Amino acid sequence: MSRGHDHAAVHYGCDEELLAVAVPFLEGGLAAGEPTLVSMEPERAELVRAALPSSARVDYLPTRDRYARPAAAIRSYREMLAGFVAGGAAGIRVFGEIPRLAIDTSWDWWARYEATVNHAYGEFPLRSVCAYDTRTTPSHVLDDVTRTHPFVATPGGGHETNTGYVDPRSFLTGPRPMTPLPIEGKVPLAVLTDPRPADARRAVVASAPVDLPAAEVDDLVLAVSEVVDNAIRHGRPPVKVRIWAGAGQLVVTVHDTGAGPADPFAGLLPADRTIGGRGLWIAHQICSGVTLHRDETGFTARLTAGRPW
Repeated sequence: MSRGHDHAAVHYGCDEELLAVAVPFLEGGLAAGEPTLVSMEPERAELVRAALPSSARVDYLPTRDRYARPAAAIRSYREMLAGFVAGGAAGIRVFGEIPRLAIDTSWDWWARYEATVNHAYGEFPLRSVCAYDTRTTPSHVLDDVTRTHPFVATPGGGHETNTGYVDPRSFLTGPRPMTPLPIEGKVPLAVLTDPRPADARRAVVASAPVDLPAAEVDDLVLAVSEVVDNAIRHGRPPVKVRIWAGAGQLVVTVHDTGAGPADPFAGLLPADRTIGGRGLWIAHQICSGVTLHRDETGFTARLTAGRPW
């Protein structure tokens, strides 16, 4: 198999439709002697396992830790794929899904993940299929799935070109809606205009709810400081910081009137210091949620600690 990520999606409405795609795809990898993996939540992983021969040498990856954050997932998969290639693998197959909780609470950055992996895994001989259950997946998520996958997986192990696919750079730099979190309907605890990073750090600490673990507050303080510094250095004034807090939750938005980072993969892949984005890279490593938004007023990064909804 030549290098390059063959990234396909399947929309299924019942277990039979899922297995009609998954089983031939995985058996094809096994027949070719390729590392063959399943990364699905336990119920569907067991469904797939039961449909394969008992002798099938498929590796099953837990989803809980791997899909905690998109940037961490990319880093983890890249390390794993590089290990397979170093071991002589000429092809690799992964059949997986993004956990339902991630879809329900933080889809925006997982949509960015689905677009980014077309680039991030391009150096590896990888074929992957991402499964989405149409019975439980919202329509706006399925729309994004169509736009971020170059291929559609079909029963029997085949796949077709997806005519709805959008180039990752176009997808990532285009305007996207940012659904307000419920807490953003309240008056912010603090609003800062053109703050220094130190000012923003102090405001976040002062706003932190008592039931949010100190380690999570510290992480958000660092992320906000870095993103504010990025906005000052690479954005356009005024820089506006807003802070909300509730039970077990701390939310901060950083807005400037610029166009946002020049690198469309900022946050999900290591930043190029010459064009900014280091703050977003750090935020994606340590925040419980990150949403990026561009519109006619400029660029906004929303960072959360605690519950990401």
